[in-house]
Amino acid sequence: MKRISSKCTILALILGLALFGALLAGCEKPAPVDGPDEPMEESVIIIGTTDKVTDLDPGEAYDFYTWEIFQNIASGLLTYEPGTTELVPGLAAEWPEVSDDGTEYTFKLREGLTFSDGTPFNAEAVKYSIDRVITTKGDPSWLVDDFVESVEVVDEYTVKFILKGTFAYFPALVASVPYFPVSPNIYPADEVVTDPSELVAIGPYKVESFVREVELVLVKNPDYYGEPAKNDKIIMKYYKDATTMRLAVEKGEIDIAWKSLNPTDIADLKQNPELKVVEAAGAYIRYLCFVCNGDPFSDKILREAVACALDRTSVAEKIFLNTVEPLYSMVPIGMWGHKDSFKETWGEYNVEKAKELLAELGYNEENPFSFELWYTPTHYGDTESDMALILKQGLEATGVMKVELKSAEWGTYVDNFDIGNMGAFLLGWYPDYIDPDDYTSPFALSTASDSMGIFYQDPVMDEYLLGAQVAPKEKDRVALYEDAQDYWALEVPTAPIFQGKLFLVTQPDIAGIKVAPTMIFNYKTVYRE
Repeated sequence: MKRISSKCTILALILGLALFGALLAGCEKPAPVDGPDEPMEESVIIIGTTDKVTDLDPGEAYDFYTWEIFQNIASGLLTYEPGTTELVPGLAAEWPEVSDDGTEYTFKLREGLTFSDGTPFNAEAVKYSIDRVITTKGDPSWLVDDFVESVEVVDEYTVKFILKGTFAYFPALVASVPYFPVSPNIYPADEVVTDPSELVAIGPYKVESFVREVELVLVKNPDYYGEPAKNDKIIMKYYKDATTMRLAVEKGEIDIAWKSLNPTDIADLKQNPELKVVEAAGAYIRYLCFVCNGDPFSDKILREAVACALDRTSVAEKIFLNTVEPLYSMVPIGMWGHKDSFKETWGEYNVEKAKELLAELGYNEENPFSFELWYTPTHYGDTESDMALILKQGLEATGVMKVELKSAEWGTYVDNFDIGNMGAFLLGWYPDYIDPDDYTSPFALSTASDSMGIFYQDPVMDEYLLGAQVAPKEKDRVALYEDAQDYWALEVPTAPIFQGKLFLVTQPDIAGIKVAPTMIFNYKTVYRE
């Protein structure tokens, strides 16, 4: 594949031109002559990351960074306005028509578009793409298969989704990557393609070259239907660790250091007057899960006591240096419907309430409640063991709890929670789609929580969550999610700990960065001042 010049090469070229210009300044200025216009200088932005691209098939990719790449080289029928949580038509020409019962969505498509390999974009391509996600059954296929009964081609530029039920948040699903149309000439109907022969899509950028774990080069798509990118080229550099990436941005080798720098790096770089630190809200949350159908946490009083004695503030301050914020609901701060129910019900780090609850069950300083707290040491970064230790110290500071920390690498960890082998364990969550449903139903719906290792079943919680799934008006959904969050604080199938923030460190001349709680980083709005 063609290798694109690095920023150093570009700088060398600029310096060379400057030197040449200085030499010319000592000479007599030549008279202007007629001739072709000078070519415009190419605008290039270099972004560094420690993330990795996984499967380059929208039907198989299921990690946030690879989804970020698809968000920049492809598009859904609906998409998010950059820097916001506002859904707008993307490859659809307008907002869909919805049947009265909410089970059919009819989309009018933009006409005259082609994938970057020249394949026409039309209703047949949309149907093909959805059918293959259901057929190939990749990791994120449930986001389609659980909701879509079938797709019908109404005419060349009209397509109808027939759903398996009423899902008020279906527009948010349509904006997720598994719904992105793919070229039938690149992606076979019945097979996942991890490394396609060409990275073909319809988005603000096209892929010029890609070398795994080294470099990805994107160039502006001149045929993009929407607002064109403000820069001609994006070069993504992949780093093995945060320390190396930090040095790269400090040396000016990259324009933007993106996910993920260590909390100490961010704190240090905030003091560097030669760099800018951009902070954005994130929808990434961490929480403590309980196995609700087995000893000891089938007793909800024990779950409540642990939730009361989680020292969220110390975790945020001591471990993450305030790059995260304490969280008191599974619904993230900034998302509609969010309510600080745990804080309202139990307060902050309420040691006395924890002791009071445990006393109801006969526990005291002479007879403390003992349990295992599990964590996985590397999957969530180097800070995980420190966070587990801070939580243990906070719980044991009550004087009525004794915590044994236990750990397992990610593969074993997943196996353990699949079979309910860890009574209390730490997990994290990135959104599949931007809606409170994605932060509640997978954990507390009776038909879903087993897959998260929680094994929680409760008809009242089901009524709240299922009602919110189908309520057609947002105000009704807000009311149901507020009730669900209050009930959650009493039931405690999980206990929220913190919500992550997003940080980008940039050179001082970089502008136009828009990162919303969707966690989508749209490269097209970035430019050099």
